Amino acid sequence: MWKEVISTDKAPVAIGPYSLGIRAPAGDLVFVSGTVGWDADGNVAGDGSVTAQTRQAFENIKSVLEAAGGSIENVVKVTVFLTDPDDYEEMNAVRAAYFPEHPPASSAFVVKRLIPPDLSVEIEAIAVLPPK
Repeated sequence: MWKEVISTDKAPVAIGPYSLGIRAPAGDLVFVSGTVGWDADGNVAGDGSVTAQTRQAFENIKSVLEAAGGSIENVVKVTVFLTDPDDYEEMNAVRAAYFPEHPPASSAFVVKRLIPPDLSVEIEAIAVLPPK
């Protein structure tokens, strides 16, 4: 594995599908801007639920990383912004599906609202493409 999951018994365990830390070798960094649950045509994904929006946001992140020559597996850090703390578990279930092994480090914040006011989740990511 080119990225190493860091854990310790001297810090609280992760309470979701994320790692406490990730060590990645020097490689190409890719910073994926905050992305929301819009498809490529600017439509809100599916039924507009947090599940649909989160899935679309991760698909958008995947698309950006693939355009950079990487994949979702290259993500080392995710930051999630939610407008409702009650949506955390629903978002977390989707996030877990995208990172079944070696999940990235992660943070989640509750915000008053997003710039597109009809949306409830925005996700940004940092990825390290493995050395060539």
